[in-house]
Amino acid sequence: MMYYVYILQSELDKEFYVGMTGNIERRFSEHLRGNVESTKHRLPMKLLCYEAYNTKEETARREEYLKSSDGRKDIKKRIIESMIK
Repeated sequence: MMYYVYILQSELDKEFYVGMTGNIERRFSEHLRGNVESTKHRLPMKLLCYEAYNTKEETARREEYLKSSDGRKDIKKRIIESMIK
């Protein structure tokens, strides 16, 4: 089984949301339907990117990093770089 870390961005307030899941399609659908408490007030959301990992532990480590201040800086840097390309 694969595990995923994903980054969403609210089109309402432009803020990011980082999460992890074992089923990226199902989880993103839950976000879009407003079934996730932490994002339902920030809809619509768009999926910016996701990363796949082999273990839940390495996925959780990556999610924790992306939620840190350094991780947030990396996310913003990647977004800016992708806009320039």
